[in-house]
Amino acid sequence: MTVSSYGGSREPGMVPVFAWLLAAIAGITYASWLLQFFLNPELDPVNGYVSELSASDQPYHLLFSAGDFVSGLLTIVVVVAVLRAVRPRGHALAGWLALVLFGVFSIADSLFAMDCAPNSDTTCALRERAGKVSFAHQFHSVTSVCVVTAGIVSLVALTIAARRHRRWPVIARWSWLLLVVETVTAVATLPLMYFGVLLGVIERVQVAMISIWLFVIAAQLHADRRRAPAPAALSASGSPPTRAAAPVPESPPVPGIASAAPPAPDTPPGGAGPVHARPESARPSVRGRRRRPDDGARERTART
Repeated sequence: MTVSSYGGSREPGMVPVFAWLLAAIAGITYASWLLQFFLNPELDPVNGYVSELSASDQPYHLLFSAGDFVSGLLTIVVVVAVLRAVRPRGHALAGWLALVLFGVFSIADSLFAMDCAPNSDTTCALRERAGKVSFAHQFHSVTSVCVVTAGIVSLVALTIAARRHRRWPVIARWSWLLLVVETVTAVATLPLMYFGVLLGVIERVQVAMISIWLFVIAAQLHADRRRAPAPAALSASGSPPTRAAAPVPESPPVPGIASAAPPAPDTPPGGAGPVHARPESARPSVRGRRRRPDDGARERTART
């Protein structure tokens, strides 16, 4: 991932190849609540919270708690790898830091598990109202709210960064839809809590949107890895090296044809300089010479 791909990054860098894979695994483990329909179908999926699957008195509660723990841990590792590689600023930095908080509160959500399932067990609900539950049970509601809030903040901030700088095509294409659904369900939670209906459905939609959000981040990281140039193709300045022009090969000499180079002028042995040939027009012509009177006598004498 380059500087411009993260809209305001200070230095270029490359996110490790394992980052997108860890983000995808985090999305899978955060959707571990889907195993409820196979492992704990007795829990009410319409009015019961997702967190009730990890309550201490529920079957396979350690498995569902481990899903939140692993998802939070992997999310933190991915964000740390991104921050070390690209060093974003502005909305991008706020979004990644919010994603770190999402991972931290997901781990806290798994560690501070509920004692029982109040929306599925009347006795548990009476204990909760009487205040006869543990601190972990009471604090779990705080961590659950913080998880959803951090997930929404990261979604909002990274969506703004992606669309403002016209980068991150995967995030820019899908995050706004997730943001709309997540915001609507978060707002609808308040009146549904007052009436006490469909709380399980709303919470499961919120958790599903966050899982898909982690998949979107994984897809973006993988797409950036595919578009990034090879390290060997970059020069020390960070730009691709220029290719030197190949020399033009000389054509081989053809047998029987003399070289086209002009002959060197003749130089006398003394080295006084080249001797220029006298042109034909400057030489005296025999035909153009006037005949003198004694030329005839000389010819006759020569014949005798």
